[in-house]
Amino acid sequence: MSEALRCPLCSSPDTRPLARAYGRDFVDCATCGLAFVDPAQHPAADEERARYQLHRNDPADAGYREFLSRLLDPLLERVPPGAEGLDYGSGPGPTLSRMLTEAGRPTADYDPYFAPGEHALARTYDFVTCTETVEHFFDPAAEFERLDRLLRPGGWLGVMTTLRDDARAFADWWYVRDPTHVCFYAPRTMEWIARAHAWRVELPRPNVALFRKAAA
Repeated sequence: MSEALRCPLCSSPDTRPLARAYGRDFVDCATCGLAFVDPAQHPAADEERARYQLHRNDPADAGYREFLSRLLDPLLERVPPGAEGLDYGSGPGPTLSRMLTEAGRPTADYDPYFAPGEHALARTYDFVTCTETVEHFFDPAAEFERLDRLLRPGGWLGVMTTLRDDARAFADWWYVRDPTHVCFYAPRTMEWIARAHAWRVELPRPNVALFRKAAA
């Protein structure tokens, strides 16, 4: 990297090289705390899709359901039965949407590769979930703007992603090994996102953020 890159989330020029690992260059934003991969090193679409197809997201897998319950349980405490939702970035084996629907919160799926129906993006919802999705965002600023538009007033956005720990050497972190992971969030990044969209944010469990859009 010959010059500083603007942060893809907050657009700040106050960035610095963070690490080089697994053939990629990682950059740190001093403004919002996002770490990100040099955009010139983003994976191509066919590489992304091939990697996602390796995921074993089986709705019948009790272990996978338990993993998703980290987001599901606190979200169910906040959205009433009958609330309508969207699982944004549902992947090749949609499971969270099934669990929410089983719990009386009917939930649709959207994924640019595996459930690309644009009709899902043409309406609004009481809640939107993003589990292990936001780390794949090439343009997180645009993606969070879209998520805001998808939410009805008073709606909830549930995000699950492994958060940065400044006590850990970034280059040694297992989460950076995945070539489709291009954005890495810290707790303060979640707080920045909330301020930028006039949302409230709660961190009810490790690696889970729940955002509340203001009521009309």
